[in-house]
Amino acid sequence: MKRTEKEAQVQMIKEKLSEAQAVILADYRGLTVEEMTELRKKLREAGVELRVVKNTLARLAAKEAKIDDLDSHLNGPIAMAFGIGDPVAPAKILHTFARTHKNLELKAGLLEKKILDRKGIEALAALPTREVLLAQLAAAMVGPLRNLGFVLSAPIRDLVYVLEAVRKKQHAQEA
Repeated sequence: MKRTEKEAQVQMIKEKLSEAQAVILADYRGLTVEEMTELRKKLREAGVELRVVKNTLARLAAKEAKIDDLDSHLNGPIAMAFGIGDPVAPAKILHTFARTHKNLELKAGLLEKKILDRKGIEALAALPTREVLLAQLAAAMVGPLRNLGFVLSAPIRDLVYVLEAVRKKQHAQEA
């Protein structure tokens, strides 16, 4: 690889590290071409980009992006999954894939420029999807409002019950 190509690779990795909300580093040794293709397809469907990178180029890019703690995790063959939109997606897909494919080893992660170990990746993968979290937030916000509506409508509802009871009593006395 020529120097200009290496510089372009470093710049591309630096940009991806800077714009990604989450980055997961994985050792892919032992995966077949079919398994890698399947993994890339799943990641692509979720809007995650998977790149196989050279460690020295990734170190240079991390240094330029001011991410210091990544060096210790850059050894052996490394694939980097860049999650641009959803920070949970790369962790969730890679964690699920690693459970069924023992050759894929999750090494480390990066969440908003903070290093995650394997347990951190597993915790991130255990989070619900963005849509589920938004639905839970909406339910949490609507619940108290709904309860307030019930509380405020209770006196009116009770008045209606009292008026209905009075009407039935008067109707019974007339008959």
